[in-house]
Amino acid sequence: MAAPGVKMAFKEQPGYEMMSGFGGMSTPRRKISSQNPRQYQYTASRLLQRMDLRTMTQSLVTLAEDNMAFFSSQGPGETARRLTGVFAGIREQALGLEPTLGRLLSVAHLFDLDTETPANGYRSLVHTARCCLAHLLHKSRYVASNRRSIFFRTGHNLAELEAYLAAVTQLRALAYYAQRLLTTNKPGRLFFEGDERVIADFLREYVTLHKGCFYGRCLGFQFTPAIRPFLQTISIGLVSFGEHYKRNETGISVTASSLFTGGRFAIDPELRGAEFERIIQNLDVHFWKAFWNITEIQVLSSLANMASTTVRVSRLLSLPPIAFEMPLTSDPELTVTISPPLAHTGPGPVFVRLISYDLREGQDSKELSGFISSEGPRSLELRLRPQQAPRSKALVVHIHGGGFVAQTSKSHEPYLKSWAQELGAPILSIDYSLAPEAPFPRALEECFYAYCWAVKHCALLGSTGERICLAGDSAGGNLCLTVSLRAAAYGVRVPDGIMAAYPATMLQSTASPSRLLSLMDPLLPLSVLSKCVSAYAGEETEDHPDSNQKALGMMGLMQRDTALLFRDLRLGASSWLNAFLELGGQKSHLKSVSKTEPMRRSVSEAALTQSEGPLGTDSLKGLKLHDLSLRNSCETPDTPELSLSAETLRTSTPSTVNFLLGSEDRSEGSEAPEELSNKDRVRGVGAAFPEGFHPRRCSQGAMWMPLYSAPIVKNPFMSPLLAPDSMLQTLPPVHIVACALDPMLDDSVMFARRLRGLGQPVTLRVVEDLPHGFLSLAALCQETRQAAALCVERIRLVLNLPGPPV
Repeated sequence: MAAPGVKMAFKEQPGYEMMSGFGGMSTPRRKISSQNPRQYQYTASRLLQRMDLRTMTQSLVTLAEDNMAFFSSQGPGETARRLTGVFAGIREQALGLEPTLGRLLSVAHLFDLDTETPANGYRSLVHTARCCLAHLLHKSRYVASNRRSIFFRTGHNLAELEAYLAAVTQLRALAYYAQRLLTTNKPGRLFFEGDERVIADFLREYVTLHKGCFYGRCLGFQFTPAIRPFLQTISIGLVSFGEHYKRNETGISVTASSLFTGGRFAIDPELRGAEFERIIQNLDVHFWKAFWNITEIQVLSSLANMASTTVRVSRLLSLPPIAFEMPLTSDPELTVTISPPLAHTGPGPVFVRLISYDLREGQDSKELSGFISSEGPRSLELRLRPQQAPRSKALVVHIHGGGFVAQTSKSHEPYLKSWAQELGAPILSIDYSLAPEAPFPRALEECFYAYCWAVKHCALLGSTGERICLAGDSAGGNLCLTVSLRAAAYGVRVPDGIMAAYPATMLQSTASPSRLLSLMDPLLPLSVLSKCVSAYAGEETEDHPDSNQKALGMMGLMQRDTALLFRDLRLGASSWLNAFLELGGQKSHLKSVSKTEPMRRSVSEAALTQSEGPLGTDSLKGLKLHDLSLRNSCETPDTPELSLSAETLRTSTPSTVNFLLGSEDRSEGSEAPEELSNKDRVRGVGAAFPEGFHPRRCSQGAMWMPLYSAPIVKNPFMSPLLAPDSMLQTLPPVHIVACALDPMLDDSVMFARRLRGLGQPVTLRVVEDLPHGFLSLAALCQETRQAAALCVERIRLVLNLPGPPV
């Protein structure tokens, strides 16, 4: 059962504000000084907390009309005309936005996990729009109070108002999109289900919206004030890095010095916003891979480690690609072969990092020393103590995030060191191979191999292995879930629980209310998310079809087309092989302990040699959800798990198996709706906006983004939200920590709802006012530290550890 969110009500007093916490919790109040330079941000926060939507809108409209009357009487000057126009626009957008937000808010509770967890994309979108209105209200009050002063900074205030007017206009467009999703989706569903042509039309329209206004003066307005300076620094570094990157053909030689040459972007927010938009529109996944890996360079990683907790053990290990045996949980007398990763690049070592606050028994053994991999000058040496700490009963296996394309355990080492100290348990962080060089299922194979190795060799890691927790964030959260599904399919020990922070559970190109927030999210824009998923799926993103074709020349075009041909051939073969990824638990894998010849084939190879049976590929194509759900209840315990390979091999047409439909919703009268008509498809895009409303469009040209998902993203080992009930019922207790303002929020909510509907133990805690990736910002402010502590608390529940001393 989900742990109920703790709600604490504080009575507000003059001069104090309520700082947003997480999971419905509020942090202690902070005194606001009249001299505080952040008083503007704090005042906007107070307005957001003290006013409901209607009161805020009415106050804003009244102030806008008053300011319009004042500036229209100031003569025919250009500045007065622009101020009059901007307040007229604020009035128009506020009046148009308020009823739409009210309708969304009136039904938002229907999409919550439970009454104790009021969180979903509709709520987040309404909250974000209210944040923008609160900023406009505060600025309008300031203008009304100071417009006659000789110290009134007309140009600055005009630029601020115009920026937030652009933002609220785009938010109004998002509210209409959300309203359209509300009428199109099935009751209680956050993700669009149905004709992929409809969602393609929707995304094609959505990506044309102007985004630059959210990356300039309005950058991070929806987040807690302590996060905004960091986001501004990141945005300046990003656009500066982008300039260096586009001058360098590979981008590989760009260094950290690129981050400190963006002075003109620091002093010109509009220029920074436009350049930021250009980057997310046009630059490929290799740029984001290079930028996110900036933290891996020697100087920055050394500084991060100097400021982090000091631990006795932090060593990189190399696990050789050697198959080994694991006992089956159902019958320890039988074993299954765990083959080394083979997909795409063949057998190769898997790198993992062992982190332990204390030097424990086994961690200095000669056997473990044989796995140590040199990290160059940064390699740490173990200093033996006279007495070693005993082995811990617990072990944490960690899988890092990074969009499947970037970062390693080194990037996440600072907070992992803190975890090792707080939990008193060793942590093994997996450095899986990254896309696009190593697409799906390479990362899954490596993580599963490393997990099984850790279970088998936990004594070398300083643990008895009595309790094992899988923990990961973002893409790592996805891999934690899929590794557990694969362990269950193999029949080996599954972890005792999973802690997934803001996981990605749906990698299919689709729309949901929280995904709409990617329009303004500086850390997870939709185009970047799409490029990362395409790289992980094995579809390397190309440049826009119209860009640079003239510069390529005839030979260049031939080389490009030849490369694309070979890529398509490789993807076709790879998708066919990977479709049979999970047939674990097969009888061909089972054997007695006295078995002589070890099996060194991968699961995919085993699937290719298996004879077609009653559950072969042809029979899978005709299966309905009812067949999938009944299958688990009528088969013997040793029946192999069902593979979803047939589903992944289909073309991108409406699926006949709707895995988003929970078991509690299946009845005779709940048949899948018929395909939307062409008229409905047109209404899904064009009729989203009322007559006379025109949102701002992107000035950077058309953006390349895959509108149709590759069939392989429907594989449940890539999108666990699409897994059938029989697979999800094999998961251990799952603890999810999500962000209310994260574009991936609906992934967490819907996954938790599916598990709850199946009677699976699951908790969902949602932190407020923080961005995606807060674990990497754990040392930044009090709010991020509290959110990181919540993740540690969830891991404690899995490991059955006592709470921290008070």
